Amino acid sequence: MTTAEEVLYRCSELDRFSANPRHLERVHLTKEHAAANAAAATWLERAGLRTWVDAAGNLWARREGPAPDSPALVLGSHLDTVPDAGSFDGMLGVVMAIAVAERLREVALPFALEVVGFSDEEGTRFGKALLGSQAVAGVWDPDWWELRDRDGVTLHQAFLDFGLDPRRVGEAARDPRSIVAYLEAHIEQGPELEAADRSLGYVTTIAGARRFRLSVVGEARHAGGTPYPRRRDALVGAGEAIVAIERLAKDSDCIATVGRLEVTPGAVNVIPGRADFSLDLRAASDAERDEMWEVIQQTIGEICTRRRLRFEPVENHSAPAAPCAPWLQQAIIDGIRVGEPTDQEPMGLWSRAGHDAMAIAEIADIGMLFVRCHDGISHHPAEDVREIDVARGLDAFEQAVLRVAERWTSS
Repeated sequence: MTTAEEVLYRCSELDRFSANPRHLERVHLTKEHAAANAAAATWLERAGLRTWVDAAGNLWARREGPAPDSPALVLGSHLDTVPDAGSFDGMLGVVMAIAVAERLREVALPFALEVVGFSDEEGTRFGKALLGSQAVAGVWDPDWWELRDRDGVTLHQAFLDFGLDPRRVGEAARDPRSIVAYLEAHIEQGPELEAADRSLGYVTTIAGARRFRLSVVGEARHAGGTPYPRRRDALVGAGEAIVAIERLAKDSDCIATVGRLEVTPGAVNVIPGRADFSLDLRAASDAERDEMWEVIQQTIGEICTRRRLRFEPVENHSAPAAPCAPWLQQAIIDGIRVGEPTDQEPMGLWSRAGHDAMAIAEIADIGMLFVRCHDGISHHPAEDVREIDVARGLDAFEQAVLRVAERWTSS
C-alpha cells in the first residue's frame, strides 16, 4: 500500500466514528470524538510520536527536537465534522500530517515536530466554531461555558462528561515561544484547482468573516383586507434586500450569503410583519469586507425607507482575516514545485472558508497547502479526492517541512 493509499484508507477508517449510522456526524466532546482521537493516536504512536489529549479535548503528538524544550513545528487540522459530512474536510489534513511525521521519522530536524487534531473547528454542537484551536491560542471566553447543544447540554457539562476539568481549560493555551510555525493541509473547498487542472495550491490568506442577524420590520395585517398602498410587507422588503446583497457581492471580490430566513407571524393569510435573515460576509481582507458591509447596510436602509419599513442589523460574529506568513507561503511553494513539477507557477488562492489556522495565527505564523477536491464539493458526503493529488500533496507537505527546517537552521 502506498502512503497515499494508506492516507485515504485512514480517512475511511475515521468514517466509522459517527453518531448517525446513515451519515457521518462527529461533533465536539462526544464518544465519537473520543474514538477518533484514539484511532489517530494509535497511528501517531506507530509513527514514533508521544500522544496526549489537552485540556480542551484536542489530540496532540510530539517528536522531541534537539533539546527537550525545543520549540515545535506544528502540523495538523481538525477531526470533527458537520452533520452529513464528507470524509476529507479536516480529516485529510490530520492524516497527511501523521504520514509526513512518519516519513520524517529518521530525518534530523532542528526543532520538535508536533501533530494536532483539533476538536471543534466546525462548531456543529454548540454553535461556536474553533473552540479547540481558540483554547490553544489562549483566547477562551468564560461566557462560552453556557453554550448549549440541541439537547440542552452546556459546554461546561460536556467537558465534565468527556473527562475534562473546565477549570483547567487554560492549560491548553500554548506559549508562542513554544511554536516555530503552524502548517495545515486541507481540501480546497472550491473549484479553482480543478478548473486549472492542478493538484495543489498555496493559501495566501484566510477570509475575514462577519455575520449578522438582519431584521426588516413592517406591519402584520390581513392579507385580503389591506390594499397595496397600505401594506408594509416585511418579507417583500427582505426579499428585495436579499437580491440586492447578491448583486452587490457579485460585482465585488466579496462573498455574501443569506442562509436563513424566518418570517413572523408566518400565516398564509397574514402580511408578514417581520422578516429576520442571516448574512455571512467574507473577503480576502478586512477592509474589503467592511467596505462591502457599509454598502449593504446603506442599500438595505434605502429599501426599507422607500417601503416604510424599519431595518435592524445585529452583528453576532466577527473574525479577522488571517494572512499566511510570506516565508511559509514560500516553503509551501517550494514544496509544490517538488510534489507537482510543472512549468507553471504554483497557484496562490485565498481561502473563502475558515480554518483552525485562523485561531493559531494569534500565536504563530501560519501556512496552508490546498489539495484539489472534486467539483469543489465540501461539507457533503460527495467530498472526493484523488490518490494522485494526495500523493503529490504528501510530497509537497514533506518538502515544506524541510524548507522550514532549512530556514530555521540558517536563521
